[in-house]
Amino acid sequence: MSSLLSTVGQRVRAQRGARGWSQKVLCERAGMSPRFLVQLESGQANVSLTRLSEVAEALEVSLVSLVAGLGPESDAPDRVARAVRGMPAALQDRVVARVSGSDEKVALIGLRGAGKSSIGAAAAQALGIEFVVLDRAVEAASGLSLAMLFEIHGPEGYRVRARAVLREVLRRPGRAVVEIGGSLVMDEASADLLWSEARVVWLSATPAAHLERVAKQGDTRPMAGHQDARAEITALLTAREVVHKRAHHHVDTMLGLNPSVEAVIQAARALFDPTALSTESA
Repeated sequence: MSSLLSTVGQRVRAQRGARGWSQKVLCERAGMSPRFLVQLESGQANVSLTRLSEVAEALEVSLVSLVAGLGPESDAPDRVARAVRGMPAALQDRVVARVSGSDEKVALIGLRGAGKSSIGAAAAQALGIEFVVLDRAVEAASGLSLAMLFEIHGPEGYRVRARAVLREVLRRPGRAVVEIGGSLVMDEASADLLWSEARVVWLSATPAAHLERVAKQGDTRPMAGHQDARAEITALLTAREVVHKRAHHHVDTMLGLNPSVEAVIQAARALFDPTALSTESA
């Protein structure tokens, strides 16, 4: 019993220290007396499960993180929890993703003209997996073109429907490369879903390249009615850069189509290969 209480106390103290909190801060958050916390962290408090749950809630961690490996028996759930607990946070996320089956999707983000369609389709073909254009899936699910969807339901209506389709695409079985509409990453709920359940690859290009590629596709909207389209797309790139930089991988598409496709393929292979768990960085 003393060993168990001592280990729990050490873990509570470590979690508090990792947050830079004083004992006073944790006491206030958990509604406990300083004396009790001193006893808990020193392994002298025979804490109840309810009280320990309150401490875990104050620390914003699970009970599992405080008691993994401390039971009288070590069954499979306990062994998994104990093993994951000692890993770096990034690797913990990867293990959880693999166990939950949500690590089979590579999501491509970037502004229109970044090359998501051409690069994504080529990479998916080379990998022998599905290529999903999220906006086409949204159109299929809603029975409306994107233009009609925006006209009838507005930007928020689009985001709600796109988020629902994104969730379905990411959670259905099978590996896939998924092209994400440029603006969807600015929806916080969609971004949280994307980053938690896919490997995100940011495809970047210069403002001039964005405009040139879109024009070659026959889309003149970026230039129509704008005196300085390049300045506007530069501002848009800057505004989204904070979100884009969160991506797990960054591919500079100015290197050319083939190198960009190969970079996405390598990102996917690192995701799909179980041996990458021990070597891959986030």
